[in-house]
Amino acid sequence: MKPLRGMRVLDLSRILAGPLAAMWMADLGAEVIKVERPGSGDETRRWGPPFVGGESAYFLAVNRGKRGITLDFATDREALRKLIQRSDVLVHNFLPETAAKLGLGCSDLRELNPRLVYTAVAGFPPGPYRDEPGFDALIQALGGLMAITGEGDRPVKVGVAIVDVLAAWAALAGTLGALLARERTGKGSEVEATLAECSASALANVAQAFLLTGQEPSRLGTAHPHIVPYQAFPTQRGLIMVAVGTDAQFQTLCHALGRPEIASDPRFATNPDRVRNREVLVEILTEVFRGRGGEEWVGELKEAGIPAGRVNTLSDLFGDPGLVGRLLVEVDHPTVGRYTSVGCPMSAAWPPSPLPPPRLGEHTAEVLRGLGIRS
Repeated sequence: MKPLRGMRVLDLSRILAGPLAAMWMADLGAEVIKVERPGSGDETRRWGPPFVGGESAYFLAVNRGKRGITLDFATDREALRKLIQRSDVLVHNFLPETAAKLGLGCSDLRELNPRLVYTAVAGFPPGPYRDEPGFDALIQALGGLMAITGEGDRPVKVGVAIVDVLAAWAALAGTLGALLARERTGKGSEVEATLAECSASALANVAQAFLLTGQEPSRLGTAHPHIVPYQAFPTQRGLIMVAVGTDAQFQTLCHALGRPEIASDPRFATNPDRVRNREVLVEILTEVFRGRGGEEWVGELKEAGIPAGRVNTLSDLFGDPGLVGRLLVEVDHPTVGRYTSVGCPMSAAWPPSPLPPPRLGEHTAEVLRGLGIRS
């Protein structure tokens, strides 16, 4: 049995982080009701192309497994109140001041439902930026990711809204923890995930190195700041990623490349030596790897026990069941038709919910009837 079976999640969020967290809750077995504004709905319904069957790929990506209703928060207060009273979790990403104006602050809702787990996604923690909106690209810049992503003096952002995804994970983990605590105390609690804090915490070892030394990190492209060689190399045919994590693996790599003398060079004897002499070593290895095709190198390196692989396209990725076989779910949508989607990458969530993302207001009448309200 899935861990959230029997739980109701009221999803008042939109865009990415909140909807993604709520979708993963659906994969974990919860009944999720997505609430949107009448007429316009979630902004991502219009974020495209691509659109298929009148639906945007963006919206489809993060709203599977939910039923959908529309409510006007100004006039449909009774329905909203009843939904809150009958829910286990509420997810929203309103600005704090907006939530307060709508009467959707945590203290307001605690009176309606003391057992409610109140999960909020915000841009910034309490402080001078608290009521500013959080946008992923902006947070990647402010939150340190663009300080280390790219090459030299050319920062780039991660190609997906990675901070939103990190915040979705934080919101999901916090919600699961709060539900566990509720089993012990009988009371709900407040969970908050902020994009800025998720971005900063994702710096992990890079953040710790800076906090210890005060030294700003460099942008190293595909390379690792503390391990060498640990990066992508060009070959005659395509790029390959080589991840050498130990001195023993480095010795093995050099022999597999037919260049044992590299391993015996005192400049490269230990990982700290290799980090100090990164440019010299990478130049040597780049020349070696250019001598053959990527598939040949990957085969030989893997046989020798060296972690290596192609830099995949999405066609490569989603065409390889060994990488994504358990993750994919087939969805039947009334206008899109049958399509493949991506589930929550957590074993407790398999198989993912096949319920298609709702059309705007699709389940409003059904849900309101369940509350004893005529639509």
